Amino acid sequence: MPPAVPEAIPPWEELAARVRGELTRSAGSLARVRGDGSHLRGDPGGLLTPADPEDVVEVVRWARRHGIGVVARGAGTSLDGESVPATGSLVVEFTGWDRVLEIDVEERLVRVQPGVVNHRLQEELRGHGLFFPPNPGSWRSSTVGGNAATNASGPRSLKYGPTRRWVRGWEAVLGSGERLRAERRAPKRSAGPDLVGLLVGSEGTLGIFTELLLEVAPLPEVRQAVVVPLPGVSQAVPAARAILRGPKRCAAVSALEFVDATVAGLLHEIPPGRLPAGRPLLLIELESRERSRGEDLAELAAALAGLGLDGEAIEFPNADEMWTLRGESGLALDRAYGERIREDVAVPLGAVGRLFQEIDRIAEELGVPLYTFAHLGEGSLHPNFVVDPASPTAERIRRELFDVVHRLGGTLSGEHGIGSLKAPYFELEHGRAGAEALERIRQQFDPDGILNPGKLYPRRSAPAGEGAPPHARSPSVEADGRTPPA
Repeated sequence: MPPAVPEAIPPWEELAARVRGELTRSAGSLARVRGDGSHLRGDPGGLLTPADPEDVVEVVRWARRHGIGVVARGAGTSLDGESVPATGSLVVEFTGWDRVLEIDVEERLVRVQPGVVNHRLQEELRGHGLFFPPNPGSWRSSTVGGNAATNASGPRSLKYGPTRRWVRGWEAVLGSGERLRAERRAPKRSAGPDLVGLLVGSEGTLGIFTELLLEVAPLPEVRQAVVVPLPGVSQAVPAARAILRGPKRCAAVSALEFVDATVAGLLHEIPPGRLPAGRPLLLIELESRERSRGEDLAELAAALAGLGLDGEAIEFPNADEMWTLRGESGLALDRAYGERIREDVAVPLGAVGRLFQEIDRIAEELGVPLYTFAHLGEGSLHPNFVVDPASPTAERIRRELFDVVHRLGGTLSGEHGIGSLKAPYFELEHGRAGAEALERIRQQFDPDGILNPGKLYPRRSAPAGEGAPPHARSPSVEADGRTPPA
């Protein structure tokens, strides 16, 4: 008689036997990782907390054998479906990987695991007189691995740039199953294409971060803020130009934000009610030396005086007081308006005025309430349209908005990323040749298309998973009552 053929081990049992970390397929655990800050929800097949980088290598090799998608996840604060799992995929969660491994004060470098929360990293660095400049709005909960995966930024990117500027290196497991380390401790390098920067902003489609080497900066001695009421929206861009680029420009400005009158009214209601209601506002942060804080305020006042805006400015000796108020806007908007599209587009500063006009036109034509806040100094706007984000009207808004932004020489995402929501517009951003070139790069890093399927690349395809539905299927759209944070 021929020898008996051993029965194949089911894929999930095989994975459990190969890794040291905890694998679960319980409904309660999977429900926790189905979504992110968007309205999208997915249907994962399993959840793993890896014990070490070798677990991640085993995961990718296993996923290649069985054609099952792998989605790296931090805190799940992404806003365009970046961390929403495709059907049947494995979610690999890194929130427990939260160690600060090294702080090199002299070289201003810090080595961390990807699950370190941005806010906690800032607290650890403060004692060394340092800070990590990228400060997305979700900084109190988002992880630095997620910040790097989406190339996140925030108000201070006006001065310091996005996360990519501050990533000096990483260790990652590529979609091929290779474990690769790429880093540069030297301040500069001219040695071919930038491999380190390539994975930053790739949304987990090229590799899975297991470690990050970050550059950090000296903590400013003083951060003070000024809030400036505007007569109307039309004064916002001329004011930004004068403050940042005019003959009386203020070099100490590190952030220049805008909120419209609707948002300002909500912020006014937050105790102690220091911000004025009824008019748009500029929120300006200045970084100073202690000895020059008065001079920097005077320089800003001179720029504002040239615009006739100096009479009603409100000063905050500690900028954190202003940012705390600004940070409350998300919950206030949730309470007031509920479901909405929170978009994230950017254009050259000279085109911001036109973009304000166009988003007003779109909202008026469709009869949709609109309010807007912005990282104005960088031309980065967050227009919020009060509409069901899963509705045909919402998709029409996205399409018209992206067409306008493209014509104005802008980008579909200033800081949130592409995810699955904007993947259909990837070619609009990069052009056909550019999108195809990026797809070929992806195929070199992830030949089977298993890493975060359905994100970034609209035409990416992958085989059906053994014992699981095709993992290239997009995350489902469900109205679960959750609203993205502002």
